[in-house]
Amino acid sequence: MIMDQSEPALPGDGILARLLKYGEKIFGLCSELRAVRDGRVKPRIPAGRAALLYVILMLARLGSLNALEQRKAPAAWAKWLGGPVPSADMMGDVTVTMNREQLRATLHRMHRLAKRNKGFGRDKDGLRRLILDGHEGVASYRRTWKDCLQRMVHFDKGDRTQSYFRYVGAYLTNGKEVFLLDAEAQLPGEGEIACAMRLLERLFKKCPRAFDVVCGDNAYMDPKLWQLVRSRKKHLIAVLKNENRDLLADARSLFNGMTPVVWEDEKVKRLCWDLNGFTTWPQCGEPVRVVRSLETSTVKRQKDKKTETLESEWFWVTNLPPRLAPTKTIVQAGHGRWDIENHGFNELCNQWHGDHAYRHNANALLVCTLLLFIAYNLFHTFIERNLKPQVRAGRTNKYWADLIAAEFITAFSPMSASP
Repeated sequence: MIMDQSEPALPGDGILARLLKYGEKIFGLCSELRAVRDGRVKPRIPAGRAALLYVILMLARLGSLNALEQRKAPAAWAKWLGGPVPSADMMGDVTVTMNREQLRATLHRMHRLAKRNKGFGRDKDGLRRLILDGHEGVASYRRTWKDCLQRMVHFDKGDRTQSYFRYVGAYLTNGKEVFLLDAEAQLPGEGEIACAMRLLERLFKKCPRAFDVVCGDNAYMDPKLWQLVRSRKKHLIAVLKNENRDLLADARSLFNGMTPVVWEDEKVKRLCWDLNGFTTWPQCGEPVRVVRSLETSTVKRQKDKKTETLESEWFWVTNLPPRLAPTKTIVQAGHGRWDIENHGFNELCNQWHGDHAYRHNANALLVCTLLLFIAYNLFHTFIERNLKPQVRAGRTNKYWADLIAAEFITAFSPMSASP
């Protein structure tokens, strides 16, 4: 990709500047963010400058617009940004009407360019998995906003109404690399599946070749969602639990007379049963395949240093034929569904301040989530594909995050106190 000649030169050669230069060179990211628009008429501060600063704020892990407001951009950075750092109120106001479809298009484009640059290939079984899951990002008993979700929470001293923001995230993985592809806000009065179906419709339209298999928990054993995915010639893997009693009971009875396949993986011994052609779930509209995994592992407790044996049982339902995905692939993909929790939501909340509300507004909350996805993808792509293995050896992602934060704090000096 040819870098936009109109893009101002980034000052310095520190890790933050290198990361932003990499984003512009590979994804044209800075130019894309500058082009972001909002609904204000003749704005004094362009929405693109705010979008750039949000990504920098998230990369520096500040987690606060007030903390950003206290920093002053040096002349070289102000020239690159197109002006000084706006106030916290202005930064919040911009997101209220910022165009979220432009941010989604940027995420989809980043994924296409990552694939074009020989990244994000298929796993060893030739599959790319899209993991869907709902996440509650913000909750408050004191603040409410238009189109927020609400629920009644019961306490000993009485009931309280809680307002919250929830979205369904789309997380791509091939077993090695990860990418946060899109997010859709859950609307008042609708469930997670209706929100996920709206998200899937957009992904089928905008990036239909990004994934082959859709993975989810037991909630995604929904006939309408299943039929939607099958109509686009994709496959599904979902957790099978007691809610689907007929199918689960049928699978258990048939597995009892079969000899399991046994293998050990990462100190876990697995006994697996795999059978295709179940018709006990007629709402799906086709025969399905059920895989069972009985897993045994040992752990050493820190408190008393004693070794304890743990057992767990898992069932998955899928329409992937055995010729495309053997038993081991289904088990690994089924457990891989937790990646969106461990390497997605948990990391975003614990390390990226993903549960912080920069502005209590429905559009602002979704816009900030999409900007966070952009920052997350840029950071991980840069670390994994730009830094050499010798440089990464022995250094965690937090090490590089601390370097980025240190460069930002050093470059953006504190505002001088008023007399």
